[in-house]
Amino acid sequence: MKAGVLPQGIRSTALYAAAARRVLVHSRSDGFARRFRSPESRLVFVVGSPRSGTTFLAGAIGGLPGFVDLTEVTPLKARIPELVELPEDEAARSIRRILDRVRHLAFVYGLRGVEQTPEMAFLAGAALEGYPDGRVIHLLRDGRDVVCSLLERGWLNAKRTGTDDAGLAYGVAPRFWVEPERREEFVAASDATRAAWAWRSYVSAARREPAAVQIRYEQLVGDPDATATLLARELGADPARMRWGLRTGHATSVGRWRRDLTPEQLADVEREAGPLLTELGYA
Repeated sequence: MKAGVLPQGIRSTALYAAAARRVLVHSRSDGFARRFRSPESRLVFVVGSPRSGTTFLAGAIGGLPGFVDLTEVTPLKARIPELVELPEDEAARSIRRILDRVRHLAFVYGLRGVEQTPEMAFLAGAALEGYPDGRVIHLLRDGRDVVCSLLERGWLNAKRTGTDDAGLAYGVAPRFWVEPERREEFVAASDATRAAWAWRSYVSAARREPAAVQIRYEQLVGDPDATATLLARELGADPARMRWGLRTGHATSVGRWRRDLTPEQLADVEREAGPLLTELGYA
């Protein structure tokens, strides 16, 4: 065994333990009586490109009474590259098995879990097959603003090394969402192109799920009351509490691409994702 590399079984156990600890932190406001009531199957999956506001939205929904923010469930995130290759029914069973185990370990099986792993955009159909009473919320954001944020984080940048909390590589390594025939192109591309590539891939995947409820980030932060009303209706939640949960959203980052992207970077973004930006009304 290489130094610093854990056996698969131990690593899996560690991922589940870490995921359960994070959920416990987010569920302390609900008492044990609520946590241990009858099993809740109406899970909510908040999907979208990374840096689209999914963490904020999932946290707002997960903070409502009867809900719990599961955060990004790392045992699930670690397996997504494998699950996308499976038939949908097999992927659905695996998704449910992983999430139910985490919910049991965190003593929140009676709460409506809100899962926020962006890569679930590629498995939205399987998620709803596993949880037929569930909901998928697709948070859509201007791809040019997403690119700014991804460049800032550096997850896809050429100089970035290492792995994330699920053991998935940073940097130029082609992800599962890169077209096989373009893998070499992805490695050689500019950082801005890779970021635009990610946005295009995630958004295209999420839009393939007809049952997904699409919310625009710009609407979320520009008119949180209207967004809260829509979400409350879709989720059967209290509109007033939903409005309170969205109160901290701000629109200062909307349109940041105008000041943050160089002309060269913007050209790369438009070359890779221009048709989708135009189709969605962003360009």
